[in-house]
Amino acid sequence: MNFIVWVAVMGVVLLLLALTSAYLRWLPVSTSVVCLGLGAALGPAGLGLLRLDLSQASGWMEHLTEVAVLFSLFVSGLKLRLPLRSRSWRIAFGLAGPVMLICIAGVSLLLHFGLGMGWGVSVLIGAILAPTDPVLANLVQVSDAQDRDPVRFSLSGEAGLNDGVAFAFVILGLLLVQHEGGHEQWWPAWLLHDVLWAVPAGLICGYWMGRGLGWLTLYLRTRYNESTVSPNDYLTLALIALAYVVAALIGGYGFLAVFAAGLGLRQAEVHTTPVTHEPAEHLVQPVVGHQHVAPEHAVKGDIDGLEDSQVAAGIMLGDMLAFGNLVERAMEVLLVTLLGVVLADYWDGRALIVAAMLFVLIRPLGVLLVTARSRLDLHQKSLLGWFGIRGIGSFYYLFYSLNHGLPPGMAMESSRFALSVVALSIVLHGISTQPLLTFYERARPGQRSQAAVPDRK
Repeated sequence: MNFIVWVAVMGVVLLLLALTSAYLRWLPVSTSVVCLGLGAALGPAGLGLLRLDLSQASGWMEHLTEVAVLFSLFVSGLKLRLPLRSRSWRIAFGLAGPVMLICIAGVSLLLHFGLGMGWGVSVLIGAILAPTDPVLANLVQVSDAQDRDPVRFSLSGEAGLNDGVAFAFVILGLLLVQHEGGHEQWWPAWLLHDVLWAVPAGLICGYWMGRGLGWLTLYLRTRYNESTVSPNDYLTLALIALAYVVAALIGGYGFLAVFAAGLGLRQAEVHTTPVTHEPAEHLVQPVVGHQHVAPEHAVKGDIDGLEDSQVAAGIMLGDMLAFGNLVERAMEVLLVTLLGVVLADYWDGRALIVAAMLFVLIRPLGVLLVTARSRLDLHQKSLLGWFGIRGIGSFYYLFYSLNHGLPPGMAMESSRFALSVVALSIVLHGISTQPLLTFYERARPGQRSQAAVPDRK
């Protein structure tokens, strides 16, 4: 009966969102805020229709959140078309590296000295809350592969990178908890394997798998005229799965590998098709069910002046982005609604202090320090500092920790802090995102037209 109730409720939630989407888009709140409120209304604090015990659900919740992050990371990588030598990537690397470390250190110090928690659990919670989110932050990330706005591009690159890099520090927190008070020299092995090897191994293997498979796919489809009949959703699933598995086999981080696979596949499109300012999927739009119709009816737009490689790339990337975005949105609705359901049972008022320090002080100061020599103006730096949205990535690391030897007392404390801070992030950032972005875009009326100019620096 509980399963029937869950299915019925999720069906109603999705139906409401589908029927009211035209009205919700005019509200100054994100869809995540609406889903969080619906979950709270259906949970123990509201109508009491749904209840979820995270201690029993942590196993399947870990895998569910993992799948959500994997799809979002892959789609994020597909949308980033600038070459890696571009100046915008330097800011993304700074946000995903030094700024993330500053956030982990700041939260850890606050929890240890301010709230009297042990070093192990303090570092663990800091690492769980460190990554910005590629799922819930879609409003502040690039809208498509042609969007080269420095703020949105930097936030997209950061979310793609730090969701994998944070893994090393989650493991560090778990090791500190496990060896607290001991004298074993475990940290050199952690540094060598979990930082110096796992990070570059995941990035390199994922990138070249994506680029190689993208080149091979476009070559075969162009050579044998199979652009309109091949199932690109299968290709999406295959590349995500293979990049993740290969990274795991060589000891690399699967999140980084999947994000890099999306980047590599996009670069295969850039280098396979003739030089153009527009992504291939903007030139060719596949129709629904194009695998089952004649090639001349499979795409929209004028393809007479396009190369075969452009048509093949446009169909492939158009399908992959549509499929990935669909899975990403469905996962967002489900997981944020679940957060609303359990929030009353896991709310911790001390999270208000942590969230205020992280959102208003620690991250903004870190961004100002790291971007001090960049060409960004103060307004852009302020937006980068504020839009450190926490979400599904933090859920995954929380459930990973719960399933890997975290003591019960620390597990409850970590759950309370992580879920409460993420809920606060959803509300605060969900309310402020649209007004701030509207003001930002009005201040730069020519930004979208300038986005089409290639960045060759």
